[in-house]
Amino acid sequence: MNFGQRYSSATITSALRIAALGSACCAAISVGVLLILNLAAPDRPFLVGFAGAALISVFVAFPLLIKLQLKGAETRIIQEKLNFATRHDAVTKTLNGTAFAAAVEHYIDRRRRIATDAGGVMIAVVIDSLDAISRRYGPQWADTVMQSLAAIIQSSVRSGDLVARIASNELGVFLPGASVENAQDVGTRIRRRVSDAAFTAGEAHLTIDIRLGGAIFEGPTDFNHIRQLADDMAMQRGGADSDEALPISRLPAA
Repeated sequence: MNFGQRYSSATITSALRIAALGSACCAAISVGVLLILNLAAPDRPFLVGFAGAALISVFVAFPLLIKLQLKGAETRIIQEKLNFATRHDAVTKTLNGTAFAAAVEHYIDRRRRIATDAGGVMIAVVIDSLDAISRRYGPQWADTVMQSLAAIIQSSVRSGDLVARIASNELGVFLPGASVENAQDVGTRIRRRVSDAAFTAGEAHLTIDIRLGGAIFEGPTDFNHIRQLADDMAMQRGGADSDEALPISRLPAA
């Protein structure tokens, strides 16, 4: 087996270190047991037993412990990949809708339980032209556009903000603790960077039309209310011809 192709150098080094320590412990325990027997019965030769116990511990325990460590590392890597796939969209690598909703609800609930303001802003980014791109050029180009838009949005938000794909043609952004001014700044950056970016499908230039809408809340509420209001603002007032970078509506406390 070529360990270098299956495992990282850090994983192999850690496995070797633990295996060496484990085999040394096994050797020490074996020699210790034989030493006790030798003291208990000094007329019996245990010198060969000392050497045998040490060699058996090294040549049996060491490779066995290496294998166990590497298998454990492989299992952890598989589990991490599975957890990531469960929570993230396969195309954009952002959070999926389920994980995004759970994260927002958790934020609201946690802030409510510690009796502090549970405010924040949700932004809906709707891509009007995505279906047309998929029909004309193929779904792979629609996926490429979504990947690019997700990257643009992630580079436009603040540290700690959440980005997710919440529908086939929609990305969601959650800005915990944000003010209207914070959200407007994010909306402005998103619009400017999308406008400056060049989108293509092969040799064809693509025109990307997005709608932005936001919803701000300052007290206990739920994810569905916030998302619905942000979607409504995007569809009603958030088109390319809007005078506002990000139209925002305030959600009354539940």
